[in-house]
Amino acid sequence: MIDLLARLEKTRKSGSEHQWTARCPAHNDKQPSLSIHKKEDRWLLKCHAGCSIDEIVHALGIGVTDLFEKKIGAIPPRSRTTLPHSKGITLAQYAQAKRLDLSLLERIGLKDVKRCGLPSILIPYYDIHGEELGQRLRIALGGDNKFRWQKGAKVCLYGLQRLSKARANNTVVLVEGESDCQVLWQHRIAALGLPGAANWNEERDASHFEGISTIYVIIENDEGGESVKKWLKTSSIRKRVRLVELPAKDASELYLKDPIRFLPNLQSAFEKARSADAYFKAEAEREKSEAWALCAPLAQAPCIFQKLSEELPLLGVAGEPRTINLLYLVLTSRFLERPVSVAIKGPSSGGKSFLVENALKFFPETAYYALTAMSERALAYSQEPLKHRFLVLYEAAGMEGDFQSYLIRSLLSEGCLRYETVDRTRDGLKVRLIEREGPTGLVVTTTKVSLHPENETRLLSLTIDDEPAQTKAIFESLAEIAANNGPDETLNLERWQALQCWLSYGIHQATVPFAHELADLVPPVATRMRRDLGKVFQLVKTHALLHQANRKCNESGAVVATLDDYKAVHSLVADLVSEGVAVTTPRSVRETVHAVGNIIEQGYTDISTAQLATYLELDKSTAARRARAAVDLGYLQNNEDKRGRPARYVIGDPMPDEKEVLPAPVRLAEVWQCGTANGGDTPQPFSHPTERPIGGMGALALEQTESGG
Repeated sequence: MIDLLARLEKTRKSGSEHQWTARCPAHNDKQPSLSIHKKEDRWLLKCHAGCSIDEIVHALGIGVTDLFEKKIGAIPPRSRTTLPHSKGITLAQYAQAKRLDLSLLERIGLKDVKRCGLPSILIPYYDIHGEELGQRLRIALGGDNKFRWQKGAKVCLYGLQRLSKARANNTVVLVEGESDCQVLWQHRIAALGLPGAANWNEERDASHFEGISTIYVIIENDEGGESVKKWLKTSSIRKRVRLVELPAKDASELYLKDPIRFLPNLQSAFEKARSADAYFKAEAEREKSEAWALCAPLAQAPCIFQKLSEELPLLGVAGEPRTINLLYLVLTSRFLERPVSVAIKGPSSGGKSFLVENALKFFPETAYYALTAMSERALAYSQEPLKHRFLVLYEAAGMEGDFQSYLIRSLLSEGCLRYETVDRTRDGLKVRLIEREGPTGLVVTTTKVSLHPENETRLLSLTIDDEPAQTKAIFESLAEIAANNGPDETLNLERWQALQCWLSYGIHQATVPFAHELADLVPPVATRMRRDLGKVFQLVKTHALLHQANRKCNESGAVVATLDDYKAVHSLVADLVSEGVAVTTPRSVRETVHAVGNIIEQGYTDISTAQLATYLELDKSTAARRARAAVDLGYLQNNEDKRGRPARYVIGDPMPDEKEVLPAPVRLAEVWQCGTANGGDTPQPFSHPTERPIGGMGALALEQTESGG
C-alpha cells in the first residue's frame, strides 16, 4: 500500500480508511484530481480530469497488473525526495545527452517549460495535418518516471505530421518513444513512435499505415518488446511488418554507442529483419506443439467432461457437475463466430461466483475478461480486446441500466459493438464512431429470477442447486478442506490450459450432419426457439471441436459432429431449452407450487414465505426466491399488494404438462438412420454407456436419456 502511494504527490486521506486523493501523474495536475481506493485485493484509480488508466500507470512506471495485491509487493518503495525527475531537465541538456541537433528539436516543436518550478521539456504530438493533439512533458533524462501527459492530451502515434515522407518512401520505421524517432529523423529516416510499447490502438493507429508496403518494427529486448509482439500478433499491419533486433536496447542507444557507424549498423539490422507473419506462424507451431505434449492424453479422452468432473472435488467443488460442464462448453464456444452465452442464477451465497471462478481456472486468462463492477459506458471505451473472448460479469455487473444492457445486447447479437459519441474539438463538436470487435460471449451470475427481457432471450439460463442435500454436500467439502489444511494441490491445471491453447491453434469449423433431422423433430412451440435451436447447434459444434482429436473431418476440413456430441449437449440443456419456452416447469418451481397447494389444502386461505420455507426445509430467502420465480411464471399469485407486508401466496395458473422440445438422442438416431437409408450420410452409432458417460453423470444418466426420461 505505502509503496504505491509513495509514487504519488500531494497524497492525503479522503473519506474512508482506504481512500486517498493525489496529483495525477499523467498530466500537469495543479489540484489533486486522482482518487485512489484500496478495495479488497486491488487498487482503483480514477483521474477526474479524464486521464485513462493506461496513461496513469505508464506515468507511474508500472503496469496495470501491478495494481493487484499479488504484485503490489514487487514494486520497490521509492521516496518522493529521490524521484529521478527531482532536478528536471532542459532541452539543451537533452540534446547534448542524446547527441541530437538542438535546432532540429526546436523545429519539431520541443521547448523548455517549467513544472512545479523545475525545468522540463514540452513535446507536442500532432495529427497528420500538423494540428496539435496533445502535449507530453519530459521531466527527467532517465528512470521509469520521466514523462507526464498534459491535461486534455489525446494519445496518438508520435510523428504523424511527417507521415507523408513515409508514404513517399513506401517504408516506415516504428519505434518506442520520441527520442528514437528524433534520432532517425536526424538521419533522414521516416519513423513513427509509440507513446509506450503497449499503447497501440488498432482502431486509432492501423489506418495510418495503409498504402505503406514495408513497416520495420524495432523490437527492444525487454518487457516493452514483448508488449509490442503481443499487440502486433493480431494487428492488421502484421503481414507488412519486418521485425528488427538491434545490437543495442533501441535506436537511440545504438546511435550513442557509435555515431559514425550508426547508419551501417542500422542497415545491417534491417537486412537481417524477419517477416513478422512468418515469425508468429513459427511461434504458433511451437506453442501448439508444446501444448499438445502437455494435453495429448486429455485431448484424446473419449469424454472430456468425465475427466473434468473427476477434477472438481480437488478444487473443493461439491456437486453441480452439469453447471461446470456447461460453463466449460460455453467458454470453449468462443472459437466460433457465434459463441453461446449463459446466465448462472441462484440465491445470494449460493455459490454462483465460486462455480464460475473455478470453471475459469481451466482456461488461460486470454480466454476471458472478468469484471465485478463496470461503469455505464466502460464497455464502449475500454481498450481490452474482446474478440473471441468471454466477458464474465459477476452479479450482473454493468447490466443494471438500459444503456449498459443495450451495449451488451449489441455485442452479443451483432458480434461487435458500434457506438457513436460526440467529442469536443477545436473545430467544435464532432461525431466519433467507437467500434469493439467481436465475436464475444457472456457469462453472468445474478440473484435475479430474470434479467432484462431483451438480454434474457440471448442467454441460456441455469439455476444452481439450492436443495438441502446440496448444502450438506458443500459442508462436507468445506470440512474436507479444513481437515487437509486447504484444497488438494495435486490438481494439474496446466494440462487443461494447454488443451485450450492447442484448441486455439486447431480447427474452428464444424458441421452437424444430422442438423435437418434435428430441426424437423423440434416443435415450433415459440418464436424464442429460433434463437435457442441455434444455440443447441453451436454447442454441438463446440463439443465436436473440443473432441476434434477423436473426430473426422469432411473434405473442406471441418470437424464432423457425431451423435455423441448431441447426446452430451442434450444432457446439459434439454430441460433449459424447454423451460425457456415455457413448455415445461423447473423442478424447483414445480415443488414450490405443489408445496403451496398442499399447505392450502390443510385449511389455509393463503400462505406466507415463512410457512413455505418451513414446509420445503429451506431458508427464508431461498424460499422467497423460488416463490418469486413461480409468481413471474404465473403459477402462483401474491395477494398482498402492499410493500413491506408478508407475502400471501395462492395458486395461480395451472402448470403445463411436461413436454420435450429437444428430441431424445435415440429418437434422433432413429430418424437419421431412416434418412441414410435414402442416400444420406451414414450415422455413427452411440458409444457404449459404460465406456463414455455423458456430461460427467455416468451410465445411469445416459440410459435415462435414451429412454426419453
